[in-house]
Amino acid sequence: MNHQLKLASISLALGLLAATSAHAVPLRWAAQNDILTTDPHSQNHATTNAILMHAYEGLTRYNTKYDVEPALATKWTFISPTQVRFELRKGVKFHDGTPFTADDVVFSFGRIKQPQGTMQIYVTGIKEVKKIDSHTVDLILEAPNPILLRNIIDFRIMSKAWAEKNNTVNTQDYKAKEDNFASRNVMGTGAYKITGWQPDQKISMVQNPDWWDKARASNITEVSYLPIKSDPTRVAALLSGDVDLLTDLPTQDVAKLKSDPKLKVVEGPEVRTIFLALDQGSDELKGSNVKGKNPFKDKRVREALNLTVDREAIKRTIMRGLSIPAGIMVAPGVNGNTPDIDQPLKVDVEKAKKLMTEAGYPEGFEIQMNCPNNRYVNDEEVCQAVVAMWAKIGVKGRLVATPMAQHSVTFQKFDTSLYMLGWGVATYDAQYALQSLVRTKTTGADGNFNYSKVSDAKIDQLVDAMKTEVDIPKRNAMIREALLRTRDEYLFVPLHHQVRPWAMRANVTTEHRSDDRPEARFTNIK
Repeated sequence: MNHQLKLASISLALGLLAATSAHAVPLRWAAQNDILTTDPHSQNHATTNAILMHAYEGLTRYNTKYDVEPALATKWTFISPTQVRFELRKGVKFHDGTPFTADDVVFSFGRIKQPQGTMQIYVTGIKEVKKIDSHTVDLILEAPNPILLRNIIDFRIMSKAWAEKNNTVNTQDYKAKEDNFASRNVMGTGAYKITGWQPDQKISMVQNPDWWDKARASNITEVSYLPIKSDPTRVAALLSGDVDLLTDLPTQDVAKLKSDPKLKVVEGPEVRTIFLALDQGSDELKGSNVKGKNPFKDKRVREALNLTVDREAIKRTIMRGLSIPAGIMVAPGVNGNTPDIDQPLKVDVEKAKKLMTEAGYPEGFEIQMNCPNNRYVNDEEVCQAVVAMWAKIGVKGRLVATPMAQHSVTFQKFDTSLYMLGWGVATYDAQYALQSLVRTKTTGADGNFNYSKVSDAKIDQLVDAMKTEVDIPKRNAMIREALLRTRDEYLFVPLHHQVRPWAMRANVTTEHRSDDRPEARFTNIK
């Protein structure tokens, strides 16, 4: 479909939506990436979480300053360092009118822990959720947990009765391409009801008139989320008035949008690091001409790959200044990032060539690189640039770029030895990244996104210690040591931390969110 036809169809769909209610205040929000599922316990994917948090809520939530505040729980009390009592909000109903009770929290805990999902990190360190009465639960911890209240923000509560009625008590197995009722339907307690999802076309929401916090609700009565992959089409939709809010801005268009009096642009850093993951556990790499051994197991090869990436050139030419070249695996704004350790490597191709020769690859080798082409800012273009840079040391990358839904299945099935990923830190604490990406993969939350088979005993020891260390200076020292070791062992190829400008029509006001999760409850239209 050409851009004009696509825009016409978008305009027609949005026009019909707006006509359904004379008093409707619709928000039309576009970005490049669709959600992966509507099952809140299946995929730890930022766009999916950003959409589903409008309908599904946790016991806690963030306010505009990223401080933790009550949500489905009104109060919590530490009975002991390993027993926390949560008093649940009374009078809350799910969107179908079913009352919210402790049974739903206990049920959701059992569901999010199922191994086929990737959301276990949000309940890490919780041994049991024990029902005390209909509106009280105790979280029994394996050990003291210094970031418990931040972790559980993304532990989303689903209706037990609804799940049982619709045969969806088990979390969707996304990588097996399974669909269940929850992966296509939504039943939460939140400010908005998700009423429809047409993949790659539109997600529809309507405001929940019975929301427990409706006194602080925005004036947005309907939300349409439009995943539009094409950069020119997205921008044209905003300029023509068919979209109110655009959160994936092509870097080359930011200056033009800033100068348009009908629009405004808000921007800030995102707590997301874009990186390349290298398979360091397999005996042989998939998609490589090296047989019988794995070049990525050699630290000298990993260092050479890092030394050859010109992060400043990527920032200047591809990102148009809208990136922060990365030295470590967490972005500014995350506890653990400090300027002195987040220093990107200076390019040194000659040293890289020498390291490759010492490692036994003087002519380099071939390798397949898997990247998304609709998820991160200029993702495919960045991968193309890295392929060209690595060619200088003989590493011949064959780029395979696919939509995120397909890309995500590829790396979760360990069907690639080199892939791009972006990791946003939902808790604003580096443990989240270290535990998910770097710690040796076991069951549960440890290494639950470690699809590059990284395993470092010292980092494992540090991560396990920081999980339970309540002395803040001691814990921050552990985080620093783990981040430095991850950096200095070249376990990944960090590229940059994203900067995220959002553009909107002049009558729209919204809070810019560094977790890249726009929230309709923080948005109004005049």
